[in-house]
Amino acid sequence: MSDQSRPYRTAAVIPAAGRGVRLGPGAPKALRALGGTPMLIHAVRAMAASRSVSLVVVVAPPDGAAEVKNLLDEHALPERTDYLVVPGGETRQESVRLGLDVLPEGVCAVLVHDAARPLVPVDTVDAVIEAVRDGAPAVVPALPLADTVKEVEPGPPGEPEPVLGTPVRARLRAVQTPQGFDRETLVRAHKTVAVSGEGATDDAGMVEQLGAPVVVVPGHEEAFKVTRPLDLVLAEAVLARRRANDGF
Repeated sequence: MSDQSRPYRTAAVIPAAGRGVRLGPGAPKALRALGGTPMLIHAVRAMAASRSVSLVVVVAPPDGAAEVKNLLDEHALPERTDYLVVPGGETRQESVRLGLDVLPEGVCAVLVHDAARPLVPVDTVDAVIEAVRDGAPAVVPALPLADTVKEVEPGPPGEPEPVLGTPVRARLRAVQTPQGFDRETLVRAHKTVAVSGEGATDDAGMVEQLGAPVVVVPGHEEAFKVTRPLDLVLAEAVLARRRANDGF
């Protein structure tokens, strides 16, 4: 078990209850294989790779908690870290809140990480944690945009859409995870910020609505989200390169 006496503990919550419809039919996205191992396991290992993370909470599909628990038990995970599996809710926001509900007393900082970002490097995880420890209530890793972005008036699928404006690219960032938070701030955001429909997909956005400051730290190109079949091809290539370089 982890050392409970450490004065500052960090936990990671991984909401993995979604189906991932954009990757097509089959297993839930988090359970798709990447290099022969489910993406979720890669994501859990990515969080546990940080020596600062003492607990990883996986929020499973409501009817799949036992399956996910078995999955974690089957794979080699760092032994210095504790692992919990809890059933999730109907939305990502609800699932994150259910993950927060089971955090033990001593946890001061919380990471929220997408299971669909299986290859985030440990340096990025550590940079987020360090910024929270330095006093930021909310921290997001992000990258400058390679593409020019247009704001448009959405129209019917496939139809030309009128452009409303072109934001200044230098002011824009593409946000990744893990997002890091002071625990009390994130809990307060989930209690006080009402979000309709499918709920919030960006926890930092909920903290922004509280009026609390959010800061950005450099993200990493390998922390991309596996959403489409093409992303899976890219992820396999990154993993193959890592294995060749690491010799395993």
